[in-house]
Amino acid sequence: MKLSHTIAAGWLAAALLSGAAHAETMKFHATLNAATEVPPKKSDGTGTLDATLDTATKALTYKITYGGLTGPATMAHFHGPALPGANAGVVVPFKSPASGASDTVTLTDAQMADLEAGKWYTNVHTAANPGGEIRGQVTAVK
Repeated sequence: MKLSHTIAAGWLAAALLSGAAHAETMKFHATLNAATEVPPKKSDGTGTLDATLDTATKALTYKITYGGLTGPATMAHFHGPALPGANAGVVVPFKSPASGASDTVTLTDAQMADLEAGKWYTNVHTAANPGGEIRGQVTAVK
């Protein structure tokens, strides 16, 4: 009987370790500017977004920094699915649109697939540019 428990425990450990072996932490980046907004905007604003995705827990952790906007940010979010030059709806709103803001959100399988395929962008909105002042396509960092 002890042998069967030992074998079962071994199988369980192997199964758990093989699942953990498939988990991955992926890094993403976006460079935001007014020229990539659709349509392009007139602004000196620029920024960056850096993010990591834990594929096992589906947790996306991001931080956005920017400057040079026409005024205070009113909103910021991830949009998708959309390739560069196309617009899409909000996928994940940012808890805070402030420069330096960071957060962790849990994604669905479909959201993860679109993000990994490069079909998300992030943008920052201002009162002068309510549709978005700066934008950047979120891409995987190799």
